[in-house]
Amino acid sequence: MRDAFLLDPDIVFLNHGSYGACPRPVFEAYQRWQLELERNPVAFLGRRSAALLAEARQRLGAFLGVRGEDLVFLPNATHGVNTVARSLSLQPGDEVLATDHEYGACDATWEFVCRQRGATYRRVVVPLPLDPATWAQRLLDAASARTRVIFASHITSTTALILPVQALCEGARSRGITTVIDGAHAPGQIPLDLGAVDADFYTGNCHKWLCAPKGAAFLHARPERQAELDAGVVSWGYVAGSAGHTGFDAYTGRTLFERRLQWQGTRDLAAFLAVPAAIEFQQAHDWPAWQRRCHDMACDLHRRVLARNGLAQIAPDDAFGQMVPIPVRTEGSEALREWLITRHRIEVPVTQHAGRTFVRVSVQAYNSEADLAALEVALTEASV
Repeated sequence: MRDAFLLDPDIVFLNHGSYGACPRPVFEAYQRWQLELERNPVAFLGRRSAALLAEARQRLGAFLGVRGEDLVFLPNATHGVNTVARSLSLQPGDEVLATDHEYGACDATWEFVCRQRGATYRRVVVPLPLDPATWAQRLLDAASARTRVIFASHITSTTALILPVQALCEGARSRGITTVIDGAHAPGQIPLDLGAVDADFYTGNCHKWLCAPKGAAFLHARPERQAELDAGVVSWGYVAGSAGHTGFDAYTGRTLFERRLQWQGTRDLAAFLAVPAAIEFQQAHDWPAWQRRCHDMACDLHRRVLARNGLAQIAPDDAFGQMVPIPVRTEGSEALREWLITRHRIEVPVTQHAGRTFVRVSVQAYNSEADLAALEVALTEASV
C-alpha cells in the first residue's frame, strides 16, 4: 500500500493525523478536476459547479449516513466550528461547555466568540485514565441552567481518544442543549454514521483519514438548524436567482444552506469534487480491514513501549482507532519531536496534556511493522 501514496520514501511517516496523505489515484482525480476547471472556468464555475458539488455531496452523504442536502463542503473542520460558533445567537450570561481535551484552534474560536457576546466558555476536566462509560454523563452533569451549547471532539487531537458523542448528543437534546461535534479525525478512521450520532452540528475533515486532497472538509447540520448558519463571506449565495443558485428554502424563506455557505464565486473546488474518489479508493481496498490492522499494530506498539518505560495507558484499547498516544518520560516535547525527525527521520507529533507528554502515533495502511519498530528503537535510545 505504500506505493499507492506519494510520501517521501526516506521518511518514516507516523503523522497521518495532522494533515493526512493522499493516494495517487485520488490525487490524480484532484488534478483532473483542476485541469477541467482551467479548460473553461466560466462554464465550470458559472454553469456546472452547482450540479457537480451536489453530486459530490450526495456521495459523501451516503458514506456518512445522511442526506447530501444537509452537508456543505468547507476547507477544514476548524472552519466548520467557526461557522457554527459565529452563527449561533449566544447572549450575555450564556455558557458554552466543553472538555479540557479540545483542539487548541477550536478552543480559541469559542473563547473569541464568547468574549464578543458576553458568554462564558467553560472546560470540564476529564481526568485520565478515561472511563468511556461515564464520560458523556460527566459532561452532562456539569451543565447548568445557563448552558446553551456543548462542544466536544469525536476523537481528541492531543490524546487520540474516541469519545462516545452519540450518548452526549442524546442527553443534551433531552435537556434542550445544542451540540456541536468536532469530528476532524473521525471520517475514514472509525465507522461513522452521522444519522446515529444525531448532533445538531457535526464538522469533519475528509483530507485526514478519508485520504482526500488537502482542503476538503464538511459541515453537517440538522435541517431545522440550517437557517441559523451564515457564511463568513456574504456573496452570491445570498442572492436569489444568481448564477448557479437553486432557489429559496420554502421552510425558512432564506437562500439554501449550501448556496449561502459554499458559493463565494471564484474558488478551487477540486478538493471537494475529489472526495468521491477518496471514498471509492477506500471501498476498493476493503478499508475496514486496513483500519483493524492499523489499530492492532498501533496498540501492540503502545503496549511494548509502555512495558519498557513503566507508564500506563490513558484508556483501554477500544478507546483508540488508528492513533494512539504513547505516554513518555520527558517534558521537552518539541525537543523530542525535533530529535526524532532530524536524527531518525521519523515524522511524528509529540503532544502534551495536563502536564503529561505523549508521542501520538498514527498508523495508516502505508505503514509497516518496520516503521513502528524504528520508532520503538528511537524512543529506547532517547530513554523516554
